Amino acid sequence: MVVGRFLAMIAMLVWRRDDGRYLLLRRASNRDYAPGQWETGSGRLEQGEGFIDALRRESKEELGREVRLECILGTTHFYRGDAVPENEMVGLSFGCSIPDAAGLRVSDEHSEHRWVTADDAQALFPADHWLPALIARAEAVRSLMPEELCRLHWEGDFEF
Repeated sequence: MVVGRFLAMIAMLVWRRDDGRYLLLRRASNRDYAPGQWETGSGRLEQGEGFIDALRRESKEELGREVRLECILGTTHFYRGDAVPENEMVGLSFGCSIPDAAGLRVSDEHSEHRWVTADDAQALFPADHWLPALIARAEAVRSLMPEELCRLHWEGDFEF
């Protein structure tokens, strides 16, 4: 067994509270991993940084604004490139919201952005693509979360 280390990352699926549409970002063509692919906002944790701090930093860097943390949508494990220990990633996918698109400034890490419904996402991607699956999960979680739990997330953190 090869001993390696995991790099940690966050992903943020952002929806607008005014109409419920989800934000998709297209990676710029000059990116070292998955250039031109659609994704959510994402990024690696910096040394000594927790998941929530990374989420807040990445939302400002990639979107030019803060997001409201709504829920954890899931965990992920993948290789950022070849399946070798130095490319192994683990992460958390967060559901986040913004009131509307005002003030959104997509960074140069992305060449394009698009707001989509869950149905739009299903039509845009192949059936086995991870983005429609993540959006479907967000739709389910959003419909099932009681207001009290939402408020707890808005006012606090997930980290202890």
